[in-house]
Amino acid sequence: MPPTTTGPTTASVHPLAALPWEELVTSALLGTDRRPPAAPGGPVLTTARPPCWTPPPCTPCGGGPGCCPPCRGPGPRPRRTTRARSSPRRPGTGWPSCSPTGPRLTPSGRRGAAPDLTELIPQWLATANRRGFRAPADLVPPLLDAARARTDLRPQALAFAGPLGLWLAALNPEWKFALRGGAGGSLVPDTGDPEAVHRLWEEGLFAERVALLDAVRTRDPAAALALLTTTWSTERAEDRLMFLDSLRNGLGAEDEEFLEQALADRSRNVRATAAELLSALPASAFAGRMAARATSCVNPDRTGAGASIAVEAPHECDARMRRDGVVADPPTGRGERSWWLGQLVEATPLGVWQERFGGRPAAEIVALPVADDWAGELHAAWCRAAVRQRHPEWARALLGEPSAPPAGTPGPTSIAERSKLLAVLSEVERADWVAAFIDAHGLSEAFQLLGVCTVPWSGPLGRAVVDALDIARDGGSYPWSFSGVMGLAERCLDPAEADRLEVLTATPDEQEGASPGAGGYWSEAFQRLVSTLRLRAAMEAELT
Repeated sequence: MPPTTTGPTTASVHPLAALPWEELVTSALLGTDRRPPAAPGGPVLTTARPPCWTPPPCTPCGGGPGCCPPCRGPGPRPRRTTRARSSPRRPGTGWPSCSPTGPRLTPSGRRGAAPDLTELIPQWLATANRRGFRAPADLVPPLLDAARARTDLRPQALAFAGPLGLWLAALNPEWKFALRGGAGGSLVPDTGDPEAVHRLWEEGLFAERVALLDAVRTRDPAAALALLTTTWSTERAEDRLMFLDSLRNGLGAEDEEFLEQALADRSRNVRATAAELLSALPASAFAGRMAARATSCVNPDRTGAGASIAVEAPHECDARMRRDGVVADPPTGRGERSWWLGQLVEATPLGVWQERFGGRPAAEIVALPVADDWAGELHAAWCRAAVRQRHPEWARALLGEPSAPPAGTPGPTSIAERSKLLAVLSEVERADWVAAFIDAHGLSEAFQLLGVCTVPWSGPLGRAVVDALDIARDGGSYPWSFSGVMGLAERCLDPAEADRLEVLTATPDEQEGASPGAGGYWSEAFQRLVSTLRLRAAMEAELT
């Protein structure tokens, strides 16, 4: 049935219409019982409601297999619907304002001191999902509209919408994104029902098949591999790549034979992914082959007085290397031999090097001098190996001390590469390292590092960020240079820090040499930070 629409109802002039927009939105976010708007006198008559897609009527069918979710009853999640008073809804529509245009600006072009509610919607959805809530049925259509406008909302929005959202998405072409891979959800049958699993695998949409393979893989890795092999030879190359990526979950020795066969795939990307997965299996034959090649190139240098590393890069990329996923042609600007060496070292289990260098720990190995200016290439390959193999000891060694200047560390100087290494460490160690980095180097290079830290930030990390912002303000720094970090702080600082930050909301005295008007901007920014933290605390409390 084609989608239908209903026109807006005629609305009388609402007595709240004269109130500021921010006042209305804040009341909708926190709930009118906690923050009643100061409405002028007069009864509330009606409100206009925008057009909304209306699903076709459902004929009660007793909840059969093909029936819609309302007839089937609740899915596997608790049937807890929420109209929580704290939901950041746009007044009159029943759902959040999800404009992708960014924060609202004042007439002067400044963001102002009010919280940016659009930035809180993902956090509100994540909290609602974590608490086991499900969206009321009449809010699912506007929820899907919001997810269509903002891709960052899709995983959490579709989880909140539940099976009803996916059922409706199959009926409305504008919501087809919910049925594509990566959209955040799909209708998956009971993985313990072989007939239902086989039917969906043979007949389902691509997103449904990916979700099915992931679900089966989580329950029974061997069964998922067997399911994949039944259609592997007939799948499109891009689909084979996505299915192969599902094997990361529960990767084990029983996957080796299949991955070895995938090394001969006609798709270069499939071959590369198969090689990457095999390199994460230290006992695999592939890892042994790559280790043999790499250790013929990198060895302890026994010619000098002290310990060091000698490197002799490969002179050719033969057919067996290419079969094992080594790409023969280097990118523009890279030498062939260094390109081949990097790929061999990256695919070699890191434990091999500790055996090769007499049982030295990783920190000692990466500190050894490397002959003939090969240190950068070798350390970069070890960094990629540490990320691929999720090896905390090597990641820690390559990161070095956070207080050291990037040029003085054994590993990468690139912040992007450091971020990848940090992601290998535990949440606590990651936050402590970034906090120490900020204490030593400030915030100018910390934005990407902060992005890999768990939310809410730990106490030491949060204090390091706020102290660095305070130092920048006192130093008369240009405030807009820190807008990105300030935006992260609004979303990631622990809301319990709000009271401690109140002192920073005052407008500082203008200093000689400071940017004109910088004090006012800093004051607004800290006021917005404090207000946002308190709003997040209220949201969490309402959904608890």
